[in-house]
Amino acid sequence: MLTLKIITEDKEKVIRGLEKKNFQGAREAIDKVIEIDKKRREAQQELDANLSDAKKMAAQIGMLMKQGQKEEAEKIKSNVQTMKEASKKLEDIMTQAQEDLTALLCQIPNIPYDEVPEGKSAEDNHVVKSNLKECTPDDTVGNWTANPVVESARLPHWELAKKYNLIDFDLGVKITGAGFPVYIGKGARLQRALINFFLDEARKSGYTEIMPPTVVNAASGYGTGQLPDKEGQMYHAEVDDFYLIPTAEVPVTNIYRDVILDEKDLPIKNCAYTECFRREAGSYGKDVRGLNRLHEFSKVEIVRIDKPEHSKESHKEMLAHVEGLLKKLELPYRILLLCGGDQSFTSSICYDFEVYSEAQKRWLEVSSVSNFDTYQANRLKCRYRNAETKKTELCHTLNGSALALPRIVAALLENNQTENGIKIPAALVPYCGFDIID
Repeated sequence: MLTLKIITEDKEKVIRGLEKKNFQGAREAIDKVIEIDKKRREAQQELDANLSDAKKMAAQIGMLMKQGQKEEAEKIKSNVQTMKEASKKLEDIMTQAQEDLTALLCQIPNIPYDEVPEGKSAEDNHVVKSNLKECTPDDTVGNWTANPVVESARLPHWELAKKYNLIDFDLGVKITGAGFPVYIGKGARLQRALINFFLDEARKSGYTEIMPPTVVNAASGYGTGQLPDKEGQMYHAEVDDFYLIPTAEVPVTNIYRDVILDEKDLPIKNCAYTECFRREAGSYGKDVRGLNRLHEFSKVEIVRIDKPEHSKESHKEMLAHVEGLLKKLELPYRILLLCGGDQSFTSSICYDFEVYSEAQKRWLEVSSVSNFDTYQANRLKCRYRNAETKKTELCHTLNGSALALPRIVAALLENNQTENGIKIPAALVPYCGFDIID
């Protein structure tokens, strides 16, 4: 969540940032934060004064008793008792104000960086790079026209999956329900190959592999911002109050909750493969065909914890890493800088990677790489000790998909189909053990 320091140092900048994210009632919300904080601070000041006076009075009582002035001492005792009762009320005011302040701050999104473009929806996102053509500053998704040229008719991946017995969507419905596919034979091997390929590439880039739980408590969901914002999108085990993770970002980032790190250990670079679970409530139509939108899917996530002055460099390195994966998979891709209105609740800046589906004639998002600045760290109380000042400061947190498998598999199947079968990119062949699906 936003820190009070950020809000009070430049209130108007914060309001402009929230308006860029199309957050309704930005000024009213920030004014309310300042009002509650003022109430809390005034109560704190009065409490501190009371406690100081009570301490002085306690010393007076001892002296008066020694001097035999019992009646005067009893009067002061009575005053001290009155002050204690007043102090208890002030403590209650402070506690309630802090609870109200935290609850309000949790409802206010992160503010975007200055370089994030204005815009209300995905149509306003900027295409900043592609392996199809040179990009220009006015290349928004709404006016983008460069798509690969398809020389022959293409089957969609759900038909290819059935033709080559790679994925059984109906069997998944029988076992669980829609959105839980069963991978078979070379389909399962392709999944495992991609997971190992992504993990090996992350290791080569200096990431330490983590194998975290895929079930987390509410404190972890709160720490990374899934709660209370996205509880409706997560599967909830109500008896134990546990949540199935929507991404490995949640457990991996929460490793550093309530931790003070040494500056020399930053940046921390972790990666993790997990199954991910998303209810995807309200999804329907063509967007949910086949692998396009699942309730359970595999993903490799990269996570960084960094100090503020280096986090933008870390973000660039993460973007280069994800782009490198798509190049090795030989897929047509583009990189989008998300506009304010299409950014997530918690991010300061986010780039999406999309691959082109030749059969579906549409772009499929396969990765989001975000810098959250101090927003998550403030919720997590994730800090580092400055080597020079010895003071603790909030870290910056970053994460990205590297990569999510379902739409990568869809694009690989659709874009590599030939008369003889589906060709496997050279980089994957050592992991698959085969170079064609036939």
